[in-house]
Amino acid sequence: MKVSRKKGMIPGSVVFIGEKKQEDIRINIIKYDLKEIYEKKGVTVGDCGNLVDSKQITWIDIAGLHDVEAISDIGKMYDIHPLVLEDIVNTNQRPKIEIFNDYIFIVFKMLSYNYKDLKIESEQVSLVVSGNRVISFQEMEGDVLDPLRERIRHGKGRVRGMKGDYLAYAILDIVVDHYFEVLEKIGEE
Repeated sequence: MKVSRKKGMIPGSVVFIGEKKQEDIRINIIKYDLKEIYEKKGVTVGDCGNLVDSKQITWIDIAGLHDVEAISDIGKMYDIHPLVLEDIVNTNQRPKIEIFNDYIFIVFKMLSYNYKDLKIESEQVSLVVSGNRVISFQEMEGDVLDPLRERIRHGKGRVRGMKGDYLAYAILDIVVDHYFEVLEKIGEE
């Protein structure tokens, strides 16, 4: 879909712009605190509202931005502004941070090096951070965040004892750290 297909539409229209990178949307949820962890993979949009607990940190990890109906439903469920939803599904979005009354919206690029094709690949990631809830929106499943997920699962490091803002920081930190791996590979070539 080209950017021009949005021409003439009202602001806040949720229209996917970019390359579809996976067939189906995939939603995984991790809820945790210092004592407990609950993880469920492949949940439905409807499950997202039922699984959030304000006392525990909840990470709703969504892969697949092309399903605008699901993204819109998540937006309605968590009162995410239509202009933010529009930015989430526009994979040509520039990195930015916007602060709203109830949440912070962050959009950035995750880089990886494709060793098979010998090229750098870029994927848009958006975060909506609200209290103890972090919703991440990615173009596709499979990312550099698995070490963070493992730290959460096994209670390693500080993440299980911190709040939602620390989870957002940890996501950004691991993505930026991975930039250096890509830069090292470029340097080798």
